[in-house]
Amino acid sequence: MHQRTTVAGFAGALALSVLAMPGTAQADQAAGDIKITKVVVNGGKDIVLGTTGSKTFTIAVTATDDSGIEVGRTFPVLWHGPVQPSTGDVYGLVLPESIAGTCVRHNVTTTTCTYTLKMNPRIHPQDNTTAGIWHVSAHASANDGDYVGKDSAAKVKVLRHSRLTVDASPEPVRKNRTITVTGALTRADWKTYKYGGYAKQPVKLQFLKKGTSTYRTLKTVTTDSRGNLRTTTKATADGYFRYTFAGTSTSPAVTSAADYVDVR
Repeated sequence: MHQRTTVAGFAGALALSVLAMPGTAQADQAAGDIKITKVVVNGGKDIVLGTTGSKTFTIAVTATDDSGIEVGRTFPVLWHGPVQPSTGDVYGLVLPESIAGTCVRHNVTTTTCTYTLKMNPRIHPQDNTTAGIWHVSAHASANDGDYVGKDSAAKVKVLRHSRLTVDASPEPVRKNRTITVTGALTRADWKTYKYGGYAKQPVKLQFLKKGTSTYRTLKTVTTDSRGNLRTTTKATADGYFRYTFAGTSTSPAVTSAADYVDVR
């Protein structure tokens, strides 16, 4: 019981240290020769959230000290900020599901502890302004009492999930006739919890000729104010049309399914 209270209090203190930040990270704190040498969020990949369902991911914190690392004291917090002056609330604050973590001792000095976290698009992002860069506040303690705390030990992108569709018509079509390729680029809205059009974004129209293995880009099309796509091209051979979006700082890259056109 005493251990649970102590560790829980430690976790709470770390969360409060993040909540106390006035919109920017405070100076890091350290005592002794302990170091946090590596922090990996979600296996090095972006965290992508839709409108429903939670995203489960991990944060792995590696620390080293000549006396060894005190297991269970490398607690990480994922946060966005800033603190709201009127309420004291912080935009985006995600704590591990378990404060114990899973720790692997590499040698007498170095240990990596991995924690599981879960983000819910209806709780943690709060609104669309928090799409983009998030920070990891990581802390570690050594067996000899040394400690280190970094308010931004690592960064990760938390992105609004995107969708892309395509439809080429008419099909079948006579050779060298004009076909129309439509589609839509949409992304998750963390305020309405629906998917809305992503306006004024460049999207590539690509074609894969039947019997080949490489898509070639035909042109770049810009989405309209509702995220819709519409363009025309010549039907020169049987093959597959698709749209592909390179992504932005707030939404990931996405490629539509392929639409086959039979040219006669």
